[in-house]
Amino acid sequence: MTSSLLRPRGRTRTGTTGAPGGAAAEGSTAPTRILDWRDPLVAALVRELGAGAAGASGSADAVGASGSAGAAGAADPARQIEFLHRAHTWISGAVRPVYSVQDERPVSEVLRRGRGSCSQRLAVLEAVARAYGVPTRVRGLLVDGSFWYPRFPRLRRIVPDQVLLAWPEFRLASPAVASGAAASWLTVSELLGGLRPVAAEQGGGFTNAGPETLFEALSRTAIDWDAAPAVCPSTGPGAGPGAGAGAGAACDLSAYVLTDLGHYASRDELFARHGQTLCGLARLMAEPVLGRRGAA
Repeated sequence: MTSSLLRPRGRTRTGTTGAPGGAAAEGSTAPTRILDWRDPLVAALVRELGAGAAGASGSADAVGASGSAGAAGAADPARQIEFLHRAHTWISGAVRPVYSVQDERPVSEVLRRGRGSCSQRLAVLEAVARAYGVPTRVRGLLVDGSFWYPRFPRLRRIVPDQVLLAWPEFRLASPAVASGAAASWLTVSELLGGLRPVAAEQGGGFTNAGPETLFEALSRTAIDWDAAPAVCPSTGPGAGPGAGAGAGAACDLSAYVLTDLGHYASRDELFARHGQTLCGLARLMAEPVLGRRGAA
């Protein structure tokens, strides 16, 4: 059993194709209120990660003093991939996973606190990507609240019936850009789980239980919200006994998707249009507890 009482009121969350109004969501490298990569703390992180990626590739290019490494990394997709993998590893180790419900918290504040939800840590990855010259956008997905049952086995009655997920996409540089054609978009799972050589070796279904969160699982298994039927977690809707076992390098979570809300130029736009998962009062009451409760 899940609850609809905690949802924002007055919001119409219906499926759509493309961006609001039917236009394509182009994405951007610009900072936003959430993706505030010009903040000194975020800029310093980008310089650190950029220097490490440059050192690993043997390049002498320097990261810009402003915190933007666009000039250094934008033309080389291999360096962009290396940088984003490095960023994901750093975030996984430095930003403690918690169940914060404040999806609109700025990235700089997440870094200052040293803890964040999967949504907030994905925002950190987006922010440093934009600072490095990689455009990002998000796809809005309404995910069945039962996906989080393994995390809250005794609190199912107050788990929201639907969770709004901002799933990032990245547009890497490619030879096509020079000819005037736009490069294709990669989802975060394709970027981290599909392009990383070790991903196939470390595969296995994501169970949404224990210390590993969706954010960490991205580095070892390709999270898929589109294919059918779902095979993990094993407790998911339509999953029979043992369905999560032997899931391989891919993890199909499509059965949990209630509505595809389309693409947005930023997570700021998505939340402005559809609100966050919880209403304001519910967030105010839940954040002091869930914002410090670690994944376990």
